[in-house]
Amino acid sequence: MKPLLDKLREQFGSLSHGLVAVFMLGSMFAAWSAPIAFPNASSRSTILLVSVIIASLPLCIELLIQLARGNFGVDILAFLSIVSGVLLHQYWVAAIVILMLSGGKALEEYATRRASSVLRALARRMPQIAHRLGAGSIIADVSVEQIAVGEVLSVYPHELCPVDGVVLGGLGRMDESYLTGEPFLIEKAPGAFVLSGAVNGDSALTIKATQVAKDSRYAKIVEVLHASEKNRPRIQRLGDRLGIWYTPLSLLVATLAWIVSGDPERFLAVLVIATPCPLLLAIPVAITGAISVAARRGIVVKDPSILEKIKSCATLIVDKTGTLTYGKPILTEVLCLDDWPRRELVQLAASLEKYSKHPLGSAVLHAAEEEKIPLLNPQMIQEAPGRGMRGDIAGHLVMLTSRKKLPAAVQKKQLDDLPTGMECVLLIDDKLAGLLRFRDQPRVESKPFLKHVKSHHGFSKVVLLSGDRPAEVQYFAEGMDISEVFGGKSPEEKLALVKELTKKENTLYIGDGINDAPAMMNATVGIALGVNSDVTSEAAGAVVLQSSLGSVDELIHIGNRMRRIALTSAIGGMVLSAVGMGAGFFGLLAPIEGAILQEFIDLAAILNSLRMILPSGPLSDFAVPAVEKLAGRELPRTADDTHKAPPVIQHG
Repeated sequence: MKPLLDKLREQFGSLSHGLVAVFMLGSMFAAWSAPIAFPNASSRSTILLVSVIIASLPLCIELLIQLARGNFGVDILAFLSIVSGVLLHQYWVAAIVILMLSGGKALEEYATRRASSVLRALARRMPQIAHRLGAGSIIADVSVEQIAVGEVLSVYPHELCPVDGVVLGGLGRMDESYLTGEPFLIEKAPGAFVLSGAVNGDSALTIKATQVAKDSRYAKIVEVLHASEKNRPRIQRLGDRLGIWYTPLSLLVATLAWIVSGDPERFLAVLVIATPCPLLLAIPVAITGAISVAARRGIVVKDPSILEKIKSCATLIVDKTGTLTYGKPILTEVLCLDDWPRRELVQLAASLEKYSKHPLGSAVLHAAEEEKIPLLNPQMIQEAPGRGMRGDIAGHLVMLTSRKKLPAAVQKKQLDDLPTGMECVLLIDDKLAGLLRFRDQPRVESKPFLKHVKSHHGFSKVVLLSGDRPAEVQYFAEGMDISEVFGGKSPEEKLALVKELTKKENTLYIGDGINDAPAMMNATVGIALGVNSDVTSEAAGAVVLQSSLGSVDELIHIGNRMRRIALTSAIGGMVLSAVGMGAGFFGLLAPIEGAILQEFIDLAAILNSLRMILPSGPLSDFAVPAVEKLAGRELPRTADDTHKAPPVIQHG
């Protein structure tokens, strides 16, 4: 039965309700003017009857499909009004009902239409071509589906890595942030693993495939998104929820009117005035207005149902990198491992890093600028990707590298008891001189925003869910006063956790990377912060273009205002319709009079819904803090203060 219903929906769902409304309006004008061209008295009725049958066919088939699925919404009243109008030869009444019904659905389609799908966005970014190395180092461009495990490939600069693999030759960096949640470029040298979908840096790399394309990391994310799209739960419309009691009540009153009076036109009169056009028209108008208001504030609402659902969310799930942070490192600590003063270590490191494009180098330069430390002019600069940077500065040989790349002759005992993390090791004259530690910089509004949504918007729980290293995530959570933390999670693990949390209560997920997309789709409401990834933007219910958490608060307020206005229009319209139903019950309204009166009720409901686009008071009660007020307080604590932090529930 279900395949047949899906086939019918596919065949008739492509018919535009807007075209049906235009067709019905034209047919009504033709019927009205028919006596001028055709003296036959029945010409008007014939035109209306044929038009009603043609226009109602796709509407009725769609409604029957919904009824077969057990969805007894408010549309059933409109369906019964159309059928009753035809049977009782009240063709004008049936035509007006079709016009109202198709017009309302056209507005709803306009409000819910998405520019493109998640899967199309994924396809645009999916690696398509691989450069296979053959005998004699001959490169052949082949489809990624043709790559077998063990084959040797070349990955060109700034190109997407085609499959998961291991580096055989070349030194460079890759941006894996959208896949893993790691915020920075990852150094790649022989022996390092690479992930499909990662963006290669400035250097060509030679890799050996360890997975075929369909089993690689990016393909796995695509697979999860396919399943998420297919199994996404359907959301009941606000109008349908209100119609749960309104529909049976209207049918009861109409049936009693027929039984008591013995006149079937009483049944039709009550049904026509009861046709819930305030639900079918006013609510989509309010939603469309809310989408327009959000767009003017740099928020693109892709799934209008989130405007209804966002108020019910009780658990806030946030990603770390790029969401609560800027995705840019800052220098937070300098450990002096010899007799060198801290200021001189920063001076030497910054003087060397001004010739580097590494993101940690920018952090060192920023620290030197903040502390007004003058830079020196190095000589004989050398930078081998993956091995560090060196140069002669003020008569000293200065080198910046990582623990794993330290020269064999260097004594490393001083580092053994120090925890690893985001860091650079500073060598002066081939001796350990200092350790520079970095943290991802939190947004100035992150901590105040988390407090605000709990105190002003009813969120009972805040969960930090990240693909970044668990130690980094826990450290960051302490500064944000977040007590429930999940670090080092893959997209599949994020998805499973979000599903589990959403079963307990409605969830709002805020993220920005491709690795957030599957989880975002399965939260009650998903919001993408920024447009870093078109995949994430398509998976989200709304996209905040300015990457501002303050805009998320605006979206919550817009949703709340839309809901209030929509409910006022819908309930007010139903109350007026109920009065009309009483008049129809006692025979005070003929069916055509009921249809005309219903049009006035619709107009009042729509005009009220249009208040959504009118100027109103502030749409946010969250004030983004000034940078100066938070700069000293919001930076992560140094390692010496870590033991004083409040307890954190660390998962994974």
